[in-house]
Amino acid sequence: MSTGSVNDIQLVIITGMSGAGKTVAIQSFEDLGFFCVDNLPPTLLPKFLELMKESGSKMNKVALGMDLRGREFFEHLFRALDEMSERSWITPQILFLDADDSVLVRRYKETRRTHPLAPVGLPLEGIQLERGMLEELKGRARFIYNTSDLKPRELREKILSEFSTNNKSTFMVNVMSFGFKHGIPIDADLVFDVRFLPNPHYIDAMRPKTGLDEDVNEYVLKWSETQKFLEKVTDLLTFMLPHYKREGKAQLIIAIGCTGGQHRSVALAEYIGHFFKKDYFTQITHRDIEKRKGQTDAK
Repeated sequence: MSTGSVNDIQLVIITGMSGAGKTVAIQSFEDLGFFCVDNLPPTLLPKFLELMKESGSKMNKVALGMDLRGREFFEHLFRALDEMSERSWITPQILFLDADDSVLVRRYKETRRTHPLAPVGLPLEGIQLERGMLEELKGRARFIYNTSDLKPRELREKILSEFSTNNKSTFMVNVMSFGFKHGIPIDADLVFDVRFLPNPHYIDAMRPKTGLDEDVNEYVLKWSETQKFLEKVTDLLTFMLPHYKREGKAQLIIAIGCTGGQHRSVALAEYIGHFFKKDYFTQITHRDIEKRKGQTDAK
């Protein structure tokens, strides 16, 4: 049974001041491929570590969000941290999120939430009490981020930069083929209609095939209008993708549609997806390629 090692197991404990950005942090670690658990009771941390050890490489990147829940919280957490320091196969990293009192008060007022330590009192009272209780935990943190002047996107970029082991994986491009007769994908960010291109459906030998077949692919790509379209769309996407990534978008779904999602859209999705693989983590999917209902349907 694989037990992992210090080098291949990452455990990040996300904690800090309430309202300092823990939700954004957890979402950022999810984008990095971490297995995330929010509000894990510290009493369960030792058992969770054993689960990580037994799973081996299946759970080698874990981020745990832990909120302040009183003095008992610290007793269990500090005990668990001390126990982890004796384990040779894992070294936990604490990410402590902080912000100025005035900023935290403003955030609580904007969200109309009450502070967990002052449910019936003033937010500032709870903030000051929490800050004192977290002082020792902050001293143990390896990473301390003050989010007072950080927008959510900037906090996300900071986390991705610090904890990413593969910068390509922090932004994913999903190129999807589909058929308009089956409906436009509701999760698409960009949709391109390629029904203006010559259709292999009207060639008997190609009708039962798809854009994954070599002869169909060559037929779709050989036309001058296809080449012109690919030149323009790849140029447009080359310009757009870095800007989507800069704005903190985790995934961009580009949908290429023809009539039935069998021929033209499949061939072009394959081309566009492979075009960007060298610069981005790219996934190619064909939503409707298995939905052929009969050879009389236009593709």
